[in-house]
Amino acid sequence: MSEQGRRWGPQTTAVHAGHAGVTGDLAPPLHLSTSFSHGSADEAAHAFAHEDSPIYSRWGNPTIAHLEAAVAALEGAEAALATASGMAAISTALLTALQSGDHVVATTGLYSGSYHLLRRDLPALGIECSVADATEPAAFAAAIRGNTKVIYLESPANPTFALNDLAAIVEIAQAHGLTTIIDNTFATPINQQPHRWGVDVTVHSATKYICGHGDAIAGVITASESFIQRARKGPLRNFGAVLSPFNAWLVLRGLHTLPLRMAQHNGSARHLADWLAHQPEVAWLRYPHHPSHPQYELARRQMTGGGGVLVFELHGGVAAGRTLLDHVRLCRRAVSLGDVRTLITHPASTTHASVAQQVRLAAGLSDGLVRLAVGLEDVEDLIADLSQALSKVAS
Repeated sequence: MSEQGRRWGPQTTAVHAGHAGVTGDLAPPLHLSTSFSHGSADEAAHAFAHEDSPIYSRWGNPTIAHLEAAVAALEGAEAALATASGMAAISTALLTALQSGDHVVATTGLYSGSYHLLRRDLPALGIECSVADATEPAAFAAAIRGNTKVIYLESPANPTFALNDLAAIVEIAQAHGLTTIIDNTFATPINQQPHRWGVDVTVHSATKYICGHGDAIAGVITASESFIQRARKGPLRNFGAVLSPFNAWLVLRGLHTLPLRMAQHNGSARHLADWLAHQPEVAWLRYPHHPSHPQYELARRQMTGGGGVLVFELHGGVAAGRTLLDHVRLCRRAVSLGDVRTLITHPASTTHASVAQQVRLAAGLSDGLVRLAVGLEDVEDLIADLSQALSKVAS
């Protein structure tokens, strides 16, 4: 928000939000200190009583606070909390909202790390989890129990691209007094702002698009001020999954160009989706803003852009997919997404190899699925690379 009260556009927000500039620095200063001194015994006592000034970097740090304020502004949230990784953001958010004896309803098609957290690790703490069809809001309502406290969403899902109808699911959650949490990593605050649909909490792997350069691991939670304070003073502080100031600085540097980069990611991914849809080797593809997506109208309604990732299945299944990966030259065979470089993976044998086949197939993650995380290269160069690799599949 500007000084005059007018809401800034996303690029202005990305550049200016959260920067106090009290020392005249134009670039965000990097505060590496683990602890901070006080002018007197009274000042120290006040700092510990009110926590309104830096004390110890596990509790808070000026560089990290700058990042938190900037992400909160982009998401349209009251507050944010930075964490050591995306999984730290997810686990911290869930442990803030849940306790032993509670139940969570989770969407199908989750990222594998989230799946194992919800289906294996949280049950070990006495927290039950059920799953509901990502594409059917009524399935979430049917899964609610007397001890349900949270509905956990991921939209678009990684890597199946199933979408959750945010408005419909939020209405169900609010009718039952439940907290909604969504992983907004794939969409980013540029393409989707879940708080505007009434979602209570968003989590991000800031490692991905928010950082954008593949050189820092980080996570961010956005929510109400009260939720963030509970998360900061509880799970984050006590489990210790805090972000380093240097990584916060790297992520903040990336965030400044997030809207510009997302415009390129969005445009290139849509161009590639259009091209792949006409290749004879491709059986089908999924991209939220491509008309072939079964939830295309929902994607157009709740996402302003389709994002930088698409998935496709080749005729020939697993063997064809592996042949494609073996013959790309420009695309990098690597996990992750949101990088400046285009990354290509075979989820069934990498990121989701630890998920049982029947679970993967039920969620729409076929054995031959290929995921393409589009970078910032010239799209014609990416098409040329994929074209020559697909020719090896055809032969």
